[in-house]
Amino acid sequence: MNFLHRLLVSAVEHVGGQAVIEGVMMRRGANLAIAVRKPDGEIVVEVRPWFTLIRAGWMKKPFVRGFPILLETLVNGIKALNFSAQKALEGEEEGELSNWHLALTLAASLGLALGLFVVLPHLFSILMQWQGLGGGVDSLSFHAWDGLFKLALFVGYIGAISLVPDIKRVFQYHGAEHKTIWAYESGLELSAENATQFSRLHPRCGTAFLLFVLAVSIVVYTVLVPVLLSIWTPGNVILKHACIVVVKLLFMIPISAVAYEMIRLSGKFHRNLLCQALVWPGMAMQALTTKEPDAAQVEVAIAALKSVVGKKD
Repeated sequence: MNFLHRLLVSAVEHVGGQAVIEGVMMRRGANLAIAVRKPDGEIVVEVRPWFTLIRAGWMKKPFVRGFPILLETLVNGIKALNFSAQKALEGEEEGELSNWHLALTLAASLGLALGLFVVLPHLFSILMQWQGLGGGVDSLSFHAWDGLFKLALFVGYIGAISLVPDIKRVFQYHGAEHKTIWAYESGLELSAENATQFSRLHPRCGTAFLLFVLAVSIVVYTVLVPVLLSIWTPGNVILKHACIVVVKLLFMIPISAVAYEMIRLSGKFHRNLLCQALVWPGMAMQALTTKEPDAAQVEVAIAALKSVVGKKD
């Protein structure tokens, strides 16, 4: 779940985070810090530059930056997970992933995600059509089944992995990350005592981003697919569905861009009633993706945040 990693934007500074194995990664500006508790109890912290794809000014524009930010977040997240696994298991001698292995891992992650949440739901909607429970691909019912299956698959996946003990600990660090960021954004001294008083839920969590992606994709597919089919429709049924799946895959770029702007807006104005309504489903899902951390886990999150905040860009 945490592959899909988030950019949390505070009113003071750009601060984001991600839970890793026995630790937390925090990001501010051009740097990130990974804090991991080793088996002997020591907290090891490494500060490194944030890998970015956004170098040209036009790539920082709203509704353009979303997809490259998603990709660079995945890259940095995978690297942070790899680092944390080495430290937590004391396997430092194995070294980190090479660029080639990182590219393969990223491609496999994206391929699996697109297969599960784009291709499989489309096939499920075709099955519903064959069963007489839905219309063709140009109908509202086809995309309603598509969206319902995506949502059920997402919730079921999160619910299933939350039962795994090791994943539960990652979810506790996820909660520690949120509590620490809340304390930082509130202007309090970063201490376990201050951080633990805050909620483990946060409106800018990546869980909310994923739900925004699902919601936007349902609207986009329902509106644009029939329009495209009215312009040109392949004569062969298999080719027709294959083309639509390819279009859906390509649409994930603008969909992720729109979802990113929505999460930024709702996070910035999280006290606004409309924004609270927008992020409510994501906040509800965090009941599964976060667990209450103990003080030792919060200390790790604080170590990461202090290190990255103290680092000059």
